[in-house]
Amino acid sequence: MDAFTVLTGVVAPLDRANVDTDQVIPKQFLKSIHRSGFGPNLFDAWRYLDHGEPGMNHAARPRNPDFVLNQPRYEKAAILLARRNFGCGSSREHAPWALLDYGFRCVIAPSFADIFFNNCFKNGLLPVVLSESEVDALFYDCASFPGFQLTVDLDQQSVRTANGSKVLHFEVDPFRKYCLLNGLDEIGLTLRQTDKIRAFEARRREQFPWYFR
Repeated sequence: MDAFTVLTGVVAPLDRANVDTDQVIPKQFLKSIHRSGFGPNLFDAWRYLDHGEPGMNHAARPRNPDFVLNQPRYEKAAILLARRNFGCGSSREHAPWALLDYGFRCVIAPSFADIFFNNCFKNGLLPVVLSESEVDALFYDCASFPGFQLTVDLDQQSVRTANGSKVLHFEVDPFRKYCLLNGLDEIGLTLRQTDKIRAFEARRREQFPWYFR
C-alpha cells in the first residue's frame, strides 16, 4: 500500500448526497479481484451515456458532458469533494479500488458509510470528515476558482488552500493514521512480525511434528 503523507491536488466536486457503492463502481465490473483496472468504470453510469460492460473500449464510448469528471477543469483531480453519507450501500471493496485507480487519494465529505470508510484506510485512500458548513465553503471555492487545489496533510491533520488563507482540521484514529503514514495495510503489519512468526512456527514443528508430516 502506498503511504499517504501530504497530498496537493485539484479538487473535483461531486455535489450529490448518499452516493452508494454501486454508483461508485457498478456491479457488472466486480468480476475481477485485482485491485487495478477499475478507474475507467468509476461512476460509469454517470460518466457515459451508454450502458457499460466489462471489456468495452472506453475511448469510443459517448461521455456525458455534464458530469463533473468529464469537464476539462477537473482533469487529473486527486481529491474528491462529496456530500454526506458517501459510500453507502453494499460493502464492496472495489469502490475504493476504483477511486484509487482513477487517481483519487483523498475523499472529503461531511460523513461516510462505515464499511466504505474502513475500506478506504485499508487501501491507502484517506477519507476526511469536515463539517457541513466547511464542505459547503469548499464547494463554493471549487465553483469560483478554476483549477482549485487543496493540500491535505495527514501528519498535521489539516486541509488548506494553496495560498494558506483557509486551514481546516480533521480528526483521524491514531492507529489508522500511523498505518497510512507508513503505507501499511493489514498484510504489511503482519509481515513486520516475520521473525516472530518464523520462530513460532519452528517451535510448533518441534512440539507437534505430526502436524507437518
